[in-house]
Amino acid sequence: MNIGFIGTGVMGKGMIGQLLSKGYEVCIHTRTKSKAESLIEAGAEWCNNVADLAEKSDTIITIVGYPYDVKQVYFEENGLLDNVREGMHLIDMTTSTPSLAEEIAKAASEKGAEALDAPVSGGDIGAREGKLSIMVGGSEQAFATVKPIFEAMGTNIVYQGQAGAGQHTKMCNQIAIASNMLGVAEAVVYAEKSGLSPENVLKSISTGAAGSWSLSNLAPRMIGGDFAPGFYIKHFVKDLRIAIEEADRMGLELPGLKLSESIYERLVELGYEDNGTQAVYNFYK
Repeated sequence: MNIGFIGTGVMGKGMIGQLLSKGYEVCIHTRTKSKAESLIEAGAEWCNNVADLAEKSDTIITIVGYPYDVKQVYFEENGLLDNVREGMHLIDMTTSTPSLAEEIAKAASEKGAEALDAPVSGGDIGAREGKLSIMVGGSEQAFATVKPIFEAMGTNIVYQGQAGAGQHTKMCNQIAIASNMLGVAEAVVYAEKSGLSPENVLKSISTGAAGSWSLSNLAPRMIGGDFAPGFYIKHFVKDLRIAIEEADRMGLELPGLKLSESIYERLVELGYEDNGTQAVYNFYK
């Protein structure tokens, strides 16, 4: 099975690396070829445009920045849906809107293809190590067909339901993370202000009831002043906005989500948009 892959950012690079290491032939395309040089050196084949990539691929994976990027890749003239073939599988792993996932699935189905929405969680570490959590929406038959590809990139792969279900599940993930990240940053700052060693505090609390992935993996980065992006703040704000819009549409009031979004919005205003989400520590500092 030949795989086409569009998007070679922080997440895409690690995911492509895992596919190559598992023996898949991968054709790649991104807007800036220089950002893909290391992957080309590792064995990925470069495609100059979407049409070229589609011609060489049985399954195409996309992971780009924002819903408008997804829409452009799929629906623009000579984009993916203009070049899809009967029997192909399209997998969007961007965190995007459930409604757009449904729109893509419908358009693909009309051309005899299958589209899945499969956003991920686990950050740059999970992508590099092939340990992503992958939440999938679309037809169950299509999911079964491409599951081996998911297994090359992740360890927790769950079929959630029809088109859009993967994106709704990712919103649940981001809602849970949003308030947790504030708590992690506040705990680190509290430890420092009270004269404790934050490293020692983590030894006590990271394996107890307060334990979380963010506490174990991002609190040490906060303490060490490492704000390099495993996941960009600007993309996190995008996700939180989608979650708020979906919650409002369903008549849900989620104050923790809205507080988190307002704080991360403030970080964008302060110039931290290209930092990792752990840079919320700087809001408190």
